[in-house]
Amino acid sequence: MVDRGDARPQAPARSVRVVHEVPYHAQWESAELVREIVDGRLEASADPRWGQSGAATAEEYAWWSWRLCGVACLRMALAHWWGVTPAALALAGECVAAGAYLRDGDSLRGLIHAPFAEYVERRWGLAARARELTPEEVSSEVADGRLVMVSVHPSIREPYGPEPVRRGGHLVLAVGATDTALLIHNPSGFPGESQAFARVPWRSFGRFYAGRGIVLGPPRVSSP
Repeated sequence: MVDRGDARPQAPARSVRVVHEVPYHAQWESAELVREIVDGRLEASADPRWGQSGAATAEEYAWWSWRLCGVACLRMALAHWWGVTPAALALAGECVAAGAYLRDGDSLRGLIHAPFAEYVERRWGLAARARELTPEEVSSEVADGRLVMVSVHPSIREPYGPEPVRRGGHLVLAVGATDTALLIHNPSGFPGESQAFARVPWRSFGRFYAGRGIVLGPPRVSSP
């Protein structure tokens, strides 16, 4: 993804402390193995739960697993509002059909925010808007009961680490906010450290954040 603008960290304008009890899902089926996979000590195809993804082969799963951060965020939102968790590769296929992923051989462009938001509204009945957001607006959306898929650099899993080389390129789900930090579910976070309800201080958030995301709201219809 290409960064837009220079999103700087900001403290929320109003006092907030809200956490939405959203179930967590990694972009790999075995959340406890994410560190080993990301560090290269374990091939994704060796994930013992790869079959739960809906992939036909371990190799298909391995190829997709590195590209499923947005799908993982959607699975979490669907579990939260609908109580359903469709298989990751089934959702990925629907996103390809909707134009949210553009596949050309072994290359994949996406997740493309606007067609993804249209797909989420049409297919799943959730309110969805692709837009540019300041950190303060992310906080406000979460405080008002919504979830936000925010575009960040993958190194947000280690917010006190080195300066990232760019902003964006990875999607995480904002599930809570306080005066001092954003709480995220990170699909490629490390177990016990930066997966569920991971705290990212506002003073660090702007180092990773590309200034845009997808705001997801409660269902507008009675059933998906």
